[in-house]
Amino acid sequence: MTGVRAIIQVVRSITVVAACTLTVACSNGSQASQGAKRGATTGALAGAVGGMATALVFGGSVGDAAARGAVAGGSSGAVVGGMSGAQRDRQIAQDQADQQAVRMVELRKQLGDDAYDGMVALAKCNYAVADANADVALRSGKKNYELAGLWIKVLSSADRRNEPEARARFPEIVARDKKIETEAEAEEAMREALQQLMAIREANNLPRVCPV
Repeated sequence: MTGVRAIIQVVRSITVVAACTLTVACSNGSQASQGAKRGATTGALAGAVGGMATALVFGGSVGDAAARGAVAGGSSGAVVGGMSGAQRDRQIAQDQADQQAVRMVELRKQLGDDAYDGMVALAKCNYAVADANADVALRSGKKNYELAGLWIKVLSSADRRNEPEARARFPEIVARDKKIETEAEAEEAMREALQQLMAIREANNLPRVCPV
């Protein structure tokens, strides 16, 4: 978790510099600089929770996946947010943004737009939007999307301190997820993901624990 916080902080600072090298007059107080900062922060959050969700669905370390997503999202967001100046500079920045956005596009494809947006909403403590997106993902007819939606439901319940509701979905997790053979394994995965979710919020200046 510490690694995720450190990486997102690096994304906030270094990617602003990277974006500004492709723009004109990107001083600390310039519009380009401020746009790069906003883009890096927003992109890092979305990338981190998207990466975490892919690990839940496809396997692997949720921390490592979140860190990779944070870097991809933060870098892409900073470049897009910092674009200004001459047409040539904007074109260079756009080309760079396109390259860095490949990973983010892949995250969305792996999870589906609804589950991806639901995870971002969950990170922002917007449970109503998270649950609504999860419901759509669960009706998608695509196994990966449905599993992602199911995990959003589990995490949403647990994050609101309604663990009985979360645990009630463990049998469905076991039935749908070939990586998880027991409810005890589902609980372990849920705990790990919850801790990662809180770390991502903290790294992005959001409440670690949402008010309910």
